[in-house]
Amino acid sequence: MKIKVKAHTNSKNEKIILNKDESLDIYIREKPIEGKANKKIIEVLSEYFKVRKNQILLISGEKSKNKIFEVKLQ
Repeated sequence: MKIKVKAHTNSKNEKIILNKDESLDIYIREKPIEGKANKKIIEVLSEYFKVRKNQILLISGEKSKNKIFEVKLQ
């Protein structure tokens, strides 16, 4: 399953918002430095979908706020 994510980094509160178009807005505290934000988003997605971190793959948007992740559900 592919998920569109809009990353909101350096946020005061961490939260996930599900949009009408099934995309997610993810607010995290980490700054987008050296991939720390991407790692945190993978952690958040693994908790949200109740899967392991290695089941989530960043497909596009490594250095963008708009990202696409693939979640491998079993």
